[in-house]
Amino acid sequence: MLKKALLSAVALFALVGHVQAEDLKEFRVGILGGENEADRLRNFQCLSEKLPAAIGVEKVSFFPAADYDGVVQGLLGGTLDYAELGASAYAKVYLAKADAVEPILTTVQTDGSTGYYSIMVARKDSGMTKLEDMKGKKLGFADPDSASGYLVPLVTLPEAIGGPVKEYFGETGFGGGHENLVLEVVKGTFAAGTTWGSGVGEFKDGYTSGNLKKMVDKGILDMDDLVELWRSPLIPNGPIVVRTSLNDETKAKFKQFMIDLPKTDPACFSAIQGGDFTGYTEVNSDFYKPIIDARKATIGG
Repeated sequence: MLKKALLSAVALFALVGHVQAEDLKEFRVGILGGENEADRLRNFQCLSEKLPAAIGVEKVSFFPAADYDGVVQGLLGGTLDYAELGASAYAKVYLAKADAVEPILTTVQTDGSTGYYSIMVARKDSGMTKLEDMKGKKLGFADPDSASGYLVPLVTLPEAIGGPVKEYFGETGFGGGHENLVLEVVKGTFAAGTTWGSGVGEFKDGYTSGNLKKMVDKGILDMDDLVELWRSPLIPNGPIVVRTSLNDETKAKFKQFMIDLPKTDPACFSAIQGGDFTGYTEVNSDFYKPIIDARKATIGG
């Protein structure tokens, strides 16, 4: 019996050692849905150049998901090592398995804030200029797991409109990610839609960061075609998360690499984040408690 127990312990030790060795060979990056896959891969490609040597792995692999939930499930299943999440997507992971990932960093806006906004936009030629003009009309959301594209509007719009979302608007639907949602607003599929932006800087530029900014920079959106109807309260910037079971040395090296990135490779930092930020600041799960509580109360896990 003792011999059998010892053999089991040796086998377990070998398995643990094998897992840690695998950690050091490949670092798996999950990329949220929201814009087309080619653009997302291009933006993150710069990580494949310097990150392997910095954290001691042979290669960095990228896994762009079709939507937010693809990355959420990858993190819950332990098949991804790092991802940048929105606040609501992190809340979904936390509510399903609190110790699956660790939030370690978030971005800092150019004005020093650590938040962003849900911004409702409509076509300028619609004649609408304010939220009240949307009564009875079709509203588009970005993604069920997006804080700015769904959760925060769902929670905060009722106070602004004086009642439930489903009673105020004629119809609601999802646009299939932030980029596609705005394109559908421009096409007229939705009278207005909710996406995300820093709210810092000029509307005509798509603000300093966010989906609108990324679309302007790619040349697929002219902000002169849009008008802002509503802006949410400030939403906590989404976290950089790492797999909790990743070995501590790799976590520490990765965290330091990211903290240094705005100085060592500003272009890579800007590409990954989709706009202008001053850098990163440390966070933990407590930073997202309001969003976790809102998600739990409103749409569950």
